[in-house]
Amino acid sequence: MKYIGAHVSAAGGVENAPLNANKIGATAFGLFTRNQRQWNPKPLTKENIINFKKNCERFGYGPGQILPHDSYLINLGHPVKENLQKSRDAFLDEMKRCELLGIDRLNFHPGSHLNQVSEEECLGTIAESINITLDHTKGVTAVIENTAGQGTNLGYQFEQIKYIIEQVEDKDRVGVCIDTCHAYTAGYDLKDLQGFNDVFTEFERIIGFGYVKGMHLNDSKKVLGSRVDRHHSIGKGELGLDLFSNIMNDSRFDNIPLILETPDDALWKDEIRQLKEMAK
Repeated sequence: MKYIGAHVSAAGGVENAPLNANKIGATAFGLFTRNQRQWNPKPLTKENIINFKKNCERFGYGPGQILPHDSYLINLGHPVKENLQKSRDAFLDEMKRCELLGIDRLNFHPGSHLNQVSEEECLGTIAESINITLDHTKGVTAVIENTAGQGTNLGYQFEQIKYIIEQVEDKDRVGVCIDTCHAYTAGYDLKDLQGFNDVFTEFERIIGFGYVKGMHLNDSKKVLGSRVDRHHSIGKGELGLDLFSNIMNDSRFDNIPLILETPDDALWKDEIRQLKEMAK
């Protein structure tokens, strides 16, 4: 079963996210559980929590069909102690929100070294941040998203993600989200079938499909290996449609949330329909 959706708005309360997902024919969805532009957002109310769960049940969204994203402000590898603690506190808050909402995974970008520490030290700090958070939560998996490697962002190589996972103590509560745009602009040429097979053979060898907890289905405005993170609508960018057809017909991507983060939300309903029609 392929669960397909988009990162929908939760404006007015998280309980509106499943409503917005249903409107576009989604069988999965992503969301922010808090204002991602603020360090200290409002806490969830009992009404938020109750109504979110009710709406998810009403439209058939189970925990395995929901992929929340944490705030882009968070840097779990920050080289400055005070800023690192601020990020860790915010990440813990995000994980606890997932607990309250009955969501079993939280997607996040690993972190950035800001040219102040080595990549290895930053990756170790990210792993430590995950361990601290898992020690203070339960039932929610920390899902590492591969990045495009823009600026000083880490997680753009499978080996970097592997390095983090190896240092996470609870392997049952760490996972990976594969972003197609990020992978391509990081240098993984999965555009045609041969490249697709080669890239995911490499992924299986280095990380393993057992860790995959979600995908972001995005075309790319930028070319292979550009290390620039610019999403495009499905079939309108450098990747084209074949990649997405390959994903839709590959059982390794069954039963996880496949989430569009494409830039034109007016196209999401059509993109979801298009992806569903690709499955043979």
